[in-house]
Parts: sequence; structure tokens; C-alpha cells
Amino acid sequence: MKVRYVGESFGVDALTNGKTYECLGVELDLLRIIDDSEEDYLYSSINPAPLDRSSIGGKWEIVEDDEKGTLSRLFRR
Repeated sequence: MKVRYVGESFGVDALTNGKTYECLGVELDLLRIIDDSEEDYLYSSINPAPLDRSSIGGKWEIVEDDEKGTLSRLFRR
């Protein structure tokens, strides 16, 4: 699965506006994303933002879903 982050970039090794990221899976309402650090971390599916709220964050756009439509179902909630 692949998603594009749209919003304010934050962190040197976190998320960059307009960049497409590999999504390894969904855990509850969180996405496991390989971010700019090249490590996988959990990010909110609703408003990915830094925990310290130093950025307003953004949203995800689906680039490539899996055959089950996992991301489409999650974002419809």
C-alpha cells in the first residue's frame, strides 16, 4: 500500500509534503509508515502530526491500496 502525505512538513526524518510513503499496514486507526528516517512508525490515519504539536500536520491520500481495500475502508469512517 502507498499513501501521499499532504500538509505541513515536519521533522528532518518524519513526513514531507507531497511525498509518497510505503504503508506496511493498519493497526487500529494508525498507519505503519516508512517515513523519511527510513524506519517504520505509526502515524494517525486522520491527522498525521508530530506528538509535540509543533506542526498542524496534514492528511493522507491513497496512491495504492491493497486488494482488500483496507485504506479505502479506513478513510471512509
